[in-house]
Amino acid sequence: DMELQEVAHYWNLTQAVLRKVSTDLGKYLLVLCALLALSVPAIVVDSLVLGARNDDVAQLLPGVFVTCGILYALLVAAAVSEKCVRVPALVNQMAVKPDTARARQHLVDYITSSAAGFYVFDTRLTTSMVVKLTYIWCIAVAGGLTRLGSER
Repeated sequence: DMELQEVAHYWNLTQAVLRKVSTDLGKYLLVLCALLALSVPAIVVDSLVLGARNDDVAQLLPGVFVTCGILYALLVAAAVSEKCVRVPALVNQMAVKPDTARARQHLVDYITSSAAGFYVFDTRLTTSMVVKLTYIWCIAVAGGLTRLGSER
């Protein structure tokens, strides 16, 4: 039973650290999302202004690298939430004495209901959110490029 108490204590510490870091970094992550929202249209406009000449494509690379870097930062933050989702299964696999199985189940329920992860203004950041954001922007860019390309 002492093992489960230690696990609960470490989970409380982990959850507190995640909340503190999320609170401190949430506004900066929101700024990164805004930069991502602005960088994608800027790359599209740059590509239209520069045209399809191969020697000017290198000028687009800094914007593409910044966009990829922002997406990577968002994915890393979302991965924290995804790892927290897998903790209850890990705790459930712990070898404990038969008389502490109920306490283990209580701990698993506690960890599950705590919903720890990376939060941005009380919204849990998940990988699926980042993938959906990327998908929406790719569709918008493809639609914009198709429309502008057909007008030329």
